[in-house]
Amino acid sequence: MILYMGADHAGYPLKEFLKSHLTQQGYEIQDVGVYSEDPADYPDIAHQLTERLVQETRPALGILICGTGIGMSIAANKRAGVRAANASEPVSAALAREHNNANILCLGARVVGPELARATVEAFLRTGFSPEDRHHRRVQKLELVGGETTSRTG
Repeated sequence: MILYMGADHAGYPLKEFLKSHLTQQGYEIQDVGVYSEDPADYPDIAHQLTERLVQETRPALGILICGTGIGMSIAANKRAGVRAANASEPVSAALAREHNNANILCLGARVVGPELARATVEAFLRTGFSPEDRHHRRVQKLELVGGETTSRTG
């Protein structure tokens, strides 16, 4: 599994902490920046990561980190094929993968500490997309342009 990682200046220290842990776990990390705590604009990093992620032919996921995770999530979700979820704890991260087939986890370095971030990332990475039809149907609806859906329950 390839992991694309990116952060702005606020997320840089947490990215480095997580990158070290994940490398030790055997993940191949593709770091798209930043490489210091010098000011950086989160949309630039999110767009670099999402461009590479959607073009990747091997199994891959992404992790984006900014101050709250919100800006990265908004920016990442602008690209077709991206389902970025902002999660601050393991249950939400796992459900984002299981129910929404999220392919990017966004974290807030000013919201979660290193240990909670590590647990959240591990939950995201160890969870797969549910085989249940209802989740597949809903994710297909997410991909529709302009919300052209039909109403269904279940």
